[in-house]
Amino acid sequence: MTTVPRPAAELSADEARRIALRAQGFLGAPDRRAGVRGVLRALGQVQLDTISVLARSHELIPYARLGAVGRRTVEDAYWTEAHAFEYWSHAACVLPVEEWPHFAFRRRAYRSRPQWHHDLSAGAYDKVVDQLRAEGPQTATELGGAKNKGEWWDWSDAKIAVERALMYGEVVVIERRGWKRVYDLAERAIPEALLHDDLDDTECVRRLVRQAGEALGVGTRADIADYHRIKGEQFDAVVEAAGLVPVTVAGWGKPAWADPAALASEPRGRHRTTLLSPFDSLIWERARTERIFGFTHRLEAYVPKPKRVHGYFAMPVLAGGRLVGRVDPAREGSTLVARQVTLDGPRAVPAVATALREAAAWVGCDAVSVVPERMNHPELAPELVRALA
Repeated sequence: MTTVPRPAAELSADEARRIALRAQGFLGAPDRRAGVRGVLRALGQVQLDTISVLARSHELIPYARLGAVGRRTVEDAYWTEAHAFEYWSHAACVLPVEEWPHFAFRRRAYRSRPQWHHDLSAGAYDKVVDQLRAEGPQTATELGGAKNKGEWWDWSDAKIAVERALMYGEVVVIERRGWKRVYDLAERAIPEALLHDDLDDTECVRRLVRQAGEALGVGTRADIADYHRIKGEQFDAVVEAAGLVPVTVAGWGKPAWADPAALASEPRGRHRTTLLSPFDSLIWERARTERIFGFTHRLEAYVPKPKRVHGYFAMPVLAGGRLVGRVDPAREGSTLVARQVTLDGPRAVPAVATALREAAAWVGCDAVSVVPERMNHPELAPELVRALA
């Protein structure tokens, strides 16, 4: 591990929390003129996921920062005018198109990968590329079928080939259609000025470390490296050249780095009150969330139902720069149902009510209901119901 230079600043835990909130777009007035595209550029990526409760995660992330932006507006912001592409970053993510050159290091790594989970039949790769070239953008189903007749991982030759071409960078995902990936040739979908792998691995990683530092405001080695799934030793090699500065944060117990611009002014402004997707980059890393907010959160969608503590898709509630509770939501007709509510205490009631009312209006629900017996403080149910009225 690299030797950490003398810290440029000493931050309190509260200062680090506010820096992180501002960097992630939750403190201060949002740039509404830049809209969803501005959120995407500022974060550097928006994670995708198959789960849809109130909405899919890539919709929830701009909503959490901007408020009730139209859901069609969100999709159009990502997928029109060649503004974005989908690729592997923290996970499967929507990425600003200008970041294409900086993922050349990952494309090269995939091209040199010796082993894959799926075998690729002879000729399948060229067949898929030729079909896209001749017929234009298509889903895996249109290319020849996404699956064989076996289990979900039993991909067809066409699916294996097009996913391999995606990883190599010859093919790009240009949108999601009914949650199916729509593939096209990178040479058509990526602007010519960006369509290159000219940057060496060091320069690619340097840029992504810088971008991650800016998006997080302040973070440990693990925080910043994990943002784009960069190895720790890669981070060590470029962090100084990336322009991040070493800092100490009270209580963190680990070296940290910060974006110099984040240290230049005190974070001020209005705090956002909102439900957060578990895949939101403010909270997606469990250790960081515990360190910054003193809040332990785990996505329980893949936990057996009897073992769930907070619910299938429990969404933390952010208010006043703190995580004050969580709600496991569902939709029943035109009613948003809070199937389970966890409150830190009585002071969380107004914030949870505000977050639920706004989310309900955004997804087209005209009522909100709670299940008192599934609240950790059932005695607060009458107060929450009154606040929701």
